Amino acid sequence: MRSFRLPVSPVCVFLLFLTLVCRPTFAQNKSPNSNAAFSLKDGDRVVFLGNSIFENEFQYGYLELALTTRFAEKGVTFRNLGWTGDNVWGEARSTYTNPPTPYEHLMEDITKAAPTIVFLAYGSVEAQEGQEGVAHFKEGLNKLIDKFESLGAKTLLLSTLPVVSSDTSQRIGSRNEDLQLYSKAISEVASQRSKQFIDIYNPVLDMSKKADIIENTVHLNETGYYYLADVLQKALGLPTDRETSTITISNPTPYSSNVRILPGSKGDIVRFVAADKHLPLPFPQASSWIGNNANVVRIIGLKKGYYTLTAANSQVVTASAKEWEKGVEIKQGPQFEQSARIREMIIRKNELHFFQYRPLNQTYIVGFRRYEQGRHVQGLEEQNILIKWLEGQIIINSEPKEVVYELRKLE
Repeated sequence: MRSFRLPVSPVCVFLLFLTLVCRPTFAQNKSPNSNAAFSLKDGDRVVFLGNSIFENEFQYGYLELALTTRFAEKGVTFRNLGWTGDNVWGEARSTYTNPPTPYEHLMEDITKAAPTIVFLAYGSVEAQEGQEGVAHFKEGLNKLIDKFESLGAKTLLLSTLPVVSSDTSQRIGSRNEDLQLYSKAISEVASQRSKQFIDIYNPVLDMSKKADIIENTVHLNETGYYYLADVLQKALGLPTDRETSTITISNPTPYSSNVRILPGSKGDIVRFVAADKHLPLPFPQASSWIGNNANVVRIIGLKKGYYTLTAANSQVVTASAKEWEKGVEIKQGPQFEQSARIREMIIRKNELHFFQYRPLNQTYIVGFRRYEQGRHVQGLEEQNILIKWLEGQIIINSEPKEVVYELRKLE
């Protein structure tokens, strides 16, 4: 259950500042310039806009983390405008204050976010209207694209998500037929407007048969968002193949360009430096992940026995000489810890933004009863200090650092 908070006072802001350190196949429609891989540049503002698929994601941060670490050298910021139950007409954004109308509220949220890139995910709520609602949905979708174009923003459209349940009484079949219908409608609009369409319906449905990634039939869990981040990376043309670093004991020059053997490597001890191209996504807690993209280290020529790989005085993995020659997956260590810290900052930043632009008592702060608590507007605005500070910390800490590893034989 989500909690809500009142805006903090300037003093609280300052004190807090001190304490922070995706079963029909839909074509992946792309724009005329789709031959070029997706890219972000300095100053870009990426906005996630849609229903619960994005609102729920702000507590996990995997989508933002994936893009942040892929473009670590760029100063990119993000805003999550997801709203559970929302549709293309912003009807879930209604308040006791009218005006603004729900749609005006949606337009205000978009304008204030100042996007340059928008990931748009609607259709799941509208699909409840079936065939009769398709035309109205397309109209709203086109109006949103018009809005983004007026702001100079690039739009990428995501399909709906499937409903997954073993309870036959929930009419899963007919429900998914409607969701597929609206995914098709999104694909058609994307094609007509020369926008990229990303099918997440089929990848998520396929993975749900192999792993537990959906809860309450419609919402992705932590593992689900980890997987969705991987789906988006592939759809955007970002390489996701894992890298294998190979070291041959008899040859001081490794085969892999990202590995450098250090002096003092001899016999049963191998010391080397490795630098990943980008930080990895930290694995979901208590998850037996299927088909992960963990990087692999191969060490050829070790004497028979077991060897432990350490980094920063902490154990990373232990395996036999035979296993090291075949290749061992690296699933923890300094790079994962660095990535986890960035994810924590992303989640904290998104939480601050959520309670800033969606205060529970907004009627009393900015609405028709603002004469009662309007003084808290300043507190909401002052949260930008923390948000911007966290954004700066995320950006400057997202580039991978070289890691010194030591492989030592167990006695």
